[in-house]
Amino acid sequence: MTEHSSSRVLIMTAGGINPQVMINAIHREFSDLHVIQEEAEPKSVLLKRRAKRFGWMHALGQLATMIASRLGKGIAARRSEEIIHEHGLIAASNPAVPVTSVSSLNDASCHAAVSAIRPAVVFTISCRILSSRTLAAIPCPVINFHAGINPMYRGQMGGYWALVEGDAQNFGATVHLVDNGVDTGGTLYEKRISPARSDTMATYPLLMTASATDIAIKAIQDAITGNLKPYEPAGPSALRFPPPIWTWLYHGITKKIW
Repeated sequence: MTEHSSSRVLIMTAGGINPQVMINAIHREFSDLHVIQEEAEPKSVLLKRRAKRFGWMHALGQLATMIASRLGKGIAARRSEEIIHEHGLIAASNPAVPVTSVSSLNDASCHAAVSAIRPAVVFTISCRILSSRTLAAIPCPVINFHAGINPMYRGQMGGYWALVEGDAQNFGATVHLVDNGVDTGGTLYEKRISPARSDTMATYPLLMTASATDIAIKAIQDAITGNLKPYEPAGPSALRFPPPIWTWLYHGITKKIW
């Protein structure tokens, strides 16, 4: 355990537009900000893990959905630009924020980087699940941004499943403490929002990220000042995954939820 710097914030991520939007928003409030960025997990590794859990047909169906949902890349890109502009955010990388690159957040090199940076709080967004060994190597609170309302929409595609299940009032994001489970740590803040008709699976996460920068900043400030107040949210707990292509097409055609 190392003594942390009084207000230094460390963000852990695998990179991308959504995390960069959040990084820039947090940097406006906390100038002493560092980032550790891991390499994206290979699709082959992800596919094998899904196949072990669901079977190869279902896993390939999920992969097909991810590929198909990106076919409207131009439309999604325009909507993404709208979201970023509407919220007064920036998606470009910020040269003022130091970035340490590692192959995985669960590697010893990441643990060493955390020790050197000495953060007051770690904030995770769009990255792999932290191992118990990594959590033990972090001597400060660890907070996660989750694109879904816990505990009903843990895992992936929380907004999509809320809409599919007729639960639009629970379309939103959660900022919570990180424990050894998947989005099971105590909730700190929630933000419920309403997607536009033009939003799809490709833009739901960015919409949630852009709309929830304020609660992320609040949670970070709470951690720095020692005022974290986690609570256990009500509702059944369910771990979500991307839908296979046949499910995605069915709800897209019958409910216009893409």
